[in-house]
Amino acid sequence: MMPDLKYYIAVFFRRFHYFLLVVIVVSAAAVTAAFNLPPSYQASSRLLLQSAQIPDSLAAPTIETAAVEQLQIVEQRLMTRANLLDIARRFRVYPDIDTMTPDEIVTAMRRDTGISRQAGREQATLMTLKFEARNAQAAAAVVNEYVTRILSDNVSGRTAQAQDTLRFFQQEVDRLATDISTQSARILEFQNANAGALPDTLDYRLNLQSNLQERIATMDRDIASLRDQKQRLADIFRATGQVTGTIAGTEGSPEVQRLAALRSELASALAVYSPENPRVRLLQSQIVQLEATVAAQVPTEDAGAAPPMSLLDIQLAEIDARVSQLDLQRTAAATELEEVRASIEKTAANAITLEGLQRDYANIQAQYNAATDRLAKASTGERIELLAKGERIVVLDSATVPDAPFKPNRPKIIMAGVGGGIALGVGLIALMEMLTSAVQRPIELVRTLGITPIGTIPYMPSPGERMRRRTLIGLVMLIALLGVPAAIWAVDTYYLPLDLILARISDRLGL
Repeated sequence: MMPDLKYYIAVFFRRFHYFLLVVIVVSAAAVTAAFNLPPSYQASSRLLLQSAQIPDSLAAPTIETAAVEQLQIVEQRLMTRANLLDIARRFRVYPDIDTMTPDEIVTAMRRDTGISRQAGREQATLMTLKFEARNAQAAAAVVNEYVTRILSDNVSGRTAQAQDTLRFFQQEVDRLATDISTQSARILEFQNANAGALPDTLDYRLNLQSNLQERIATMDRDIASLRDQKQRLADIFRATGQVTGTIAGTEGSPEVQRLAALRSELASALAVYSPENPRVRLLQSQIVQLEATVAAQVPTEDAGAAPPMSLLDIQLAEIDARVSQLDLQRTAAATELEEVRASIEKTAANAITLEGLQRDYANIQAQYNAATDRLAKASTGERIELLAKGERIVVLDSATVPDAPFKPNRPKIIMAGVGGGIALGVGLIALMEMLTSAVQRPIELVRTLGITPIGTIPYMPSPGERMRRRTLIGLVMLIALLGVPAAIWAVDTYYLPLDLILARISDRLGL
């Protein structure tokens, strides 16, 4: 193991000039890049998503968006193409912004902007904004502009959303109020059109129907009774022939009244007894005597006058008049009964229709009440947003102009360049050793040719060869030491700044 280590150490020192050349080139490039990279300043600001100042139990806000979702919305609105172009051009963030295309400006702004969020259960919701720029004032100005736009967009967005919510429910309340008026008019029109067949008067009409039926039955009985009485009077007249008195000038005399009473008593007796009954005969004889007396009291009439109306004719005429009147009353009652019956029959269908109209009215009324309640809540929510009492974004730390550049870290770049040069130099020597096919050790003669040498004599260069080799190595190192920084400076000055080249390389590599 020791002979191999000594051999590799010897190989390293034999090819040390390659190692030194790589270290010089890489280190010179790192040093040149470290001092040529322009300084970059970073400004930052912290924002807090503050909870509502009014408890939800007292006045619930109309905007209910999760904290993380709110910050995501804010970030997406902030990083729009129009915003980034406007901010970059207003503050002239990049020195060569006039020659940059809009896509390059937007890409650079998004690359130089850093947004981080911090949220969790039972934790405050924070957002940190960072921006890198070559100018310290530009970096602070961009971050402050970001904060201003975030606050303005948050306030205007929440206010607009609350106002839109209020406007929507106001329109709903107005629409439902119109629907209620329309439905009320429909119900009123239906009730007016069916005033006599509504369910709320059904009991009254049922009672009226019963009363009309009883009245008709009563009138039927009265008509039948009158007709029966008329028939009995006619029968009495035919049986006795005694009803011949007149009423001209004798209607109010005692004899006439007595005669009427006897005739009534005779009619009652005939209803019970037979015409041969002694009581009946007695009444008939009394009636005959009174009729003679009444006839003697009648004054003499002129020869051409109409004969006086007999008492029987008067009674029959009265009965016919009462029957006619009862017939008219019965017809009217029957007509009214038919109307009542028809209205009762229509009540069931009207009840179904009216119930449907009232159900629609109740549904609209319930919607109107709910919309009114939501309108009140939306109005309260709007006031909360207008007075900035709801959930909002506040600034914890404003961006200030940085005193020192954020990058590049020149010592770190130089150290990384030197370390990388050493690693590349060692790697180059190892690669050259692995790729060489020359025989360099006695053991390789045994492995390659299968012979065992008695001794080996190393190559002994002359002093002139050593001088020329050292001069060539020194010249190459000097060229590398001076040429690499000059080439990097020329690229940075005449082609493209190193930071842009590194940015493009990072974008290509996806770093």
